[in-house]
Amino acid sequence: MLPRVIQAHHVAGHTIWLRFSDGAEGEVDLSSEIHGEVFEPLKDLEYFRKLQLDPELRTVVWPNGADFAPEFLRSSLRVAA
Repeated sequence: MLPRVIQAHHVAGHTIWLRFSDGAEGEVDLSSEIHGEVFEPLKDLEYFRKLQLDPELRTVVWPNGADFAPEFLRSSLRVAA
């Protein structure tokens, strides 16, 4: 079963907190992943904070169409100890 993001919010900087449909939750720092034309606007923290959950894609998205695959986000999850 593919992971699905069911909750998300901005933490600080380019870090977001996520909860997945399998119950896993934690933070993902996307600062090293923001490169390329579609991700350029996300370098602006005000814009980065505009993340939303897309119910169809089941991942986080931004108004310009940028998104990260839920599989990538799940594999990048830092689980709190």
